[in-house]
Amino acid sequence: MARVKRAMAGRKKRQTLVKLTKGYYGTSSRTFRGMKEQARHSLQYQYRDRRNKKRDIRSLWIQRINAAARLNDLSYSKFMHGLKLAGVDLDRKVLAQIAYEDAQGFADLAAVAKKALEAAE
Repeated sequence: MARVKRAMAGRKKRQTLVKLTKGYYGTSSRTFRGMKEQARHSLQYQYRDRRNKKRDIRSLWIQRINAAARLNDLSYSKFMHGLKLAGVDLDRKVLAQIAYEDAQGFADLAAVAKKALEAAE
């Protein structure tokens, strides 16, 4: 049976880990075992946080909408309910952008929501 020489493959494997763990503190960037462990954890955190980022951004949109709605004497839930009753089909991303950039435009939307809530009562 032929002899297997793994020097190139092993070096490539280690160099890949060195690139992944460059800049980490202590064992995480110095020993092969530490690099393997750190790279595995880092990739898990990366995967998890790509999903958590969406949650955080949505939360920020809701906070911005709530703050702007309260300036117009409405709570977030009543504002959103009023828009739904009025048939205004804007998502939270767009509403948050309007609240952040255009206070008068948001005030107009709040007036529409208030009118729809009063008509529903």
